[in-house]
Amino acid sequence: MSRMRRREFLNLSALAAGGALLTPRLTFANATPGKSRLVVVILRGALDGLAAVPPYADPDYPRLRGDLALRAGGGAGGALPLDGYFGLHPALNFLHDSFTARELIVFHAIASPYRERSHFDGQDLLENGTPRAHAVQTGWLNRALQEMPGNAEREAGVALGQNVPLVMRGSAAVTSWSPSKLTALDEDTLARITDLYASDKLLSVRLADALAADAIAAEDKSATAMMGNASMQSPAQPVQAVQGGAARYAEVVHAAAGFLRQENGPQVAVFDTTGWDTHANEGAAQGQLAGRLGQLDAGLAALKQQLGPVWNDTAVLLITEFGRTAAINGTRGTDHGTATVAFLVGGAVAGGRVITRWPGLSQQALYQGRDLAPTLDLRCVLKGLLADQLRVPSRALEKTVFPDSQSARPLEGLLRG
Repeated sequence: MSRMRRREFLNLSALAAGGALLTPRLTFANATPGKSRLVVVILRGALDGLAAVPPYADPDYPRLRGDLALRAGGGAGGALPLDGYFGLHPALNFLHDSFTARELIVFHAIASPYRERSHFDGQDLLENGTPRAHAVQTGWLNRALQEMPGNAEREAGVALGQNVPLVMRGSAAVTSWSPSKLTALDEDTLARITDLYASDKLLSVRLADALAADAIAAEDKSATAMMGNASMQSPAQPVQAVQGGAARYAEVVHAAAGFLRQENGPQVAVFDTTGWDTHANEGAAQGQLAGRLGQLDAGLAALKQQLGPVWNDTAVLLITEFGRTAAINGTRGTDHGTATVAFLVGGAVAGGRVITRWPGLSQQALYQGRDLAPTLDLRCVLKGLLADQLRVPSRALEKTVFPDSQSARPLEGLLRG
């Protein structure tokens, strides 16, 4: 057969699948979503909140962190200033620019209801939205999608990665995307596969779904290259480290932007990152944590660039299962802790603020004598965000999305009016 352009081939594949693009896997055609967009990023492994957002004005901070403490004032090796008491890790240049532009809120001394130190249990509770690990088999975000006004029979959410995380599992219809090997095949081979599957209703639908999702994720692929350019590099890290990390984030960030830019596509996207378990050789302004923070920061910068005007209606929430110990350990790292930080960034965010009821880092103030004490319930942030960004009714938030959460009152005013 003669060679054809990829877009023509995708259209042919859809027809060969018997109209598969109208199946429940990618039902966007008749959707009427609002303009608001929400991205949830789960930082698996327990982010060190005292390193990401150092409280450099707390007199006990340098005592606990020793030579891993970040000094105030920016410059080489210094924390990027926020409000005179807290700063940002120097690898987080995009987030600092967002704070200055009033598009970032930092939540400090925050935690879920979990008070043990198991990654497995902590992540389960973080995602299931109840006060107990393994209490339910559905996620708070899926239940929120179920309660969104006007969300009947459409896929308002997309999970990006190898698996659909617990937070997105449940009765609400969601779509999913993971890096596909189909794009590595030439068009002749794909056409032959399409012909082979055409007589099988199930396989033809699945193939067309995969091709359609790849087409959305691959649109304007050239924008991904921007993740590696100098404007997104942190001066605290080698160029090679930033470019390597950006490459790992590039595909999923590009796919997320591709879905969220669709006028009738999903309003919510979820993906996760790993590698935040810094037991040894954590580093300060430079080192392994700095590299990971820089990669995350570059990915967020690319997401904003690729969303374009949609960024103005977007809120991106970054959360982790728990924090790390206030003091460094004997291997120049930090062990599993309790309270940490969360970030809310985006054009829809009423930012330029650090929200916390700071407990202090004195020995008497530490939780169980070792951890930053939790003073803000993560569910307060989640409830306020879901109410304002996705219009989830307050009754549903209390009864269905976050059961047994009456003590966690929603934070208001997180988004621009």
